[in-house]
Amino acid sequence: MIKNFYALFILIFFCSEIPAQQKTEKEPRLKIGGYGEITYQRYNYSADFNRYTYPENFTENEKRAQTDVPHLVFSLEYLFDNNWKLGSEIEFEHGGTASEVEIEAEEFGEYEQEVEKGGEIILEQFWLEKSFSSRFNIRAGHVIVPVGITNYQHLPTEYFTVLRPEGENTIIPQTWHDNGISVYGRLGMWRYEAQIINGLDVDAFGSANWVNGGSVSPYEYKLATNMAGVVRIDNYSVNGLRWALSGYVGNSAQNSLKADRYAESNGTVLIGSAEAEYKTHNFLARTNLIYGNLSESAEISKINKNLPNAAPSPHTDVAKNAMSVLVEAGYDIFSLVPAQNDKLFLFLHYTYYNSMQNTVEGMLADKRYKRNLYTAGINYFPLPEIGIKAEYNMRVFEAPYNQENTFSIGIVFAGIFNH
Repeated sequence: MIKNFYALFILIFFCSEIPAQQKTEKEPRLKIGGYGEITYQRYNYSADFNRYTYPENFTENEKRAQTDVPHLVFSLEYLFDNNWKLGSEIEFEHGGTASEVEIEAEEFGEYEQEVEKGGEIILEQFWLEKSFSSRFNIRAGHVIVPVGITNYQHLPTEYFTVLRPEGENTIIPQTWHDNGISVYGRLGMWRYEAQIINGLDVDAFGSANWVNGGSVSPYEYKLATNMAGVVRIDNYSVNGLRWALSGYVGNSAQNSLKADRYAESNGTVLIGSAEAEYKTHNFLARTNLIYGNLSESAEISKINKNLPNAAPSPHTDVAKNAMSVLVEAGYDIFSLVPAQNDKLFLFLHYTYYNSMQNTVEGMLADKRYKRNLYTAGINYFPLPEIGIKAEYNMRVFEAPYNQENTFSIGIVFAGIFNH
């Protein structure tokens, strides 16, 4: 009898809505929005694929520049009634729809055609949601995986740098999205989210990007023999401060198209993230730590390096551990001017990341993947939804590799088009 009472209490607690919220929430049935950025970057280092193999030959600065549209995303959200919602996002990457060809530094300068599912038009979100209350919601479909600060806040108006923070963007998928089911809600000063999603594909792991490529399938479908779990909690107890912990765990070996190669390995991926964001008196600061572990990295590396040339794999060693640390802070100097609504943030940003942080005995930890990035720049927001960014960054390596400096400008937007 007591157990039934507690079960009924928990059901009522999670699935009953707060009356005040019912009265004040007036969402439009259809929301259309999006985000994107266009960038200009000028480099003072060579793009030659040999710059890491023979760094002594590339000590002279080489001036070059490029423009790009890294992301253009259109979103559509439809509210069927107060409880059922449909959401979707279509993303255009780099302004094109075809597969790309690049000179791959890890493949001795060979031309390589990148295989990406659907070319460069990507379904970033497509889900159906049932809302029971602010405390408990269920979302199923193609969802965002909220591991790390950038996956949780991936709009270009939600970070200072012109491009997505380089460390996270290197070692784990950005923006990470996959098929699965999610439950989330808010309990007082706490927000929680838990997911069961498609596991990563071990074939795509490599030295330069650790497990980053494992979320993209080169096939018309995604193998789901191995599933994974994701948990995230955010806390808002201190005024102006949000801190969060998030994590991912899942095997990857059986998501290879030829999984028999990995019969003796699970390829378990563990990723943990701790982050914080503080906003007060026109000051904004963020920090994030990501640390990842891959089991049986030696066995997986040996198999991946011997995959057929046509296999969609980097064919390189994979480290046991990868790591990324981010710290950035900015101040809105226009807040010092009376009656000024525009915002102009001066910011400093630092990232340390290493896709080969620790390797198993007998595997070389390539020093070129241990990087420190120092950035200074500005963010100007004439409106909350529109930003103009400029920065100068220095990518610093251990000897014998040469420093790489870049000047970047970006025009960004993020918002809802109809209200």
